[in-house]
Amino acid sequence: MDVAFQMRGADRVVIVDACLTPGASGSAPGTVYRVPGEELGELPPLEGLHTHSFRWDHAIAFARWALGEACPTDITVFLIEAAGVDLGAELSEPVQTAMEQVIALIERDYLKPLRPPPQDEIHVEITADGYLRLGAALAASRFPSDALAAVPREGQLWLYPLRGPSSGGLLLKQRNPAGDRSALVREVLGDRFSSGVRTAFWDDEHKVLRIPLEA
Repeated sequence: MDVAFQMRGADRVVIVDACLTPGASGSAPGTVYRVPGEELGELPPLEGLHTHSFRWDHAIAFARWALGEACPTDITVFLIEAAGVDLGAELSEPVQTAMEQVIALIERDYLKPLRPPPQDEIHVEITADGYLRLGAALAASRFPSDALAAVPREGQLWLYPLRGPSSGGLLLKQRNPAGDRSALVREVLGDRFSSGVRTAFWDDEHKVLRIPLEA
């Protein structure tokens, strides 16, 4: 139900879930299905539905009923055939590979067009008390989950975007109404830094923001 209400007013919605094709003719683990929203006209009825059986297709039907005109019409569903859905099971190798492919596709077709064009210069700041400060546009375009891994390397601080707080790493916290972000990097750097503004750059090959540690 949370998914249904989070759709309110969105221009586009992408849903990703696991599936198990029933019967002996089931597809191989890692098979990816892409279901356009216009093919979801015949959705499961909501009558008699309870929370334990609520699925992605119910979420779409529920959103259309509950949100009315505020429900988006551009909805795409990606389903990945699972090897099994036992509680606590690890992802099998084919499913892990398929998941990476879906992530790359979503990045290419949905997220990349929303990002601003690369800047000639990217300016960040490391404060005297060890906080890294990023502008709102940079944080939103490169670290949309507000989570990153910070690694000192080759005289620089490399910042890797993470998929979310559950992946560990550092959290970017909003520091003003404009949406600028900050993260405490002193624990990573120790005393190996000087405060000041730096000119950083995005390394597209490694998918990382590289920040010189010398101001």
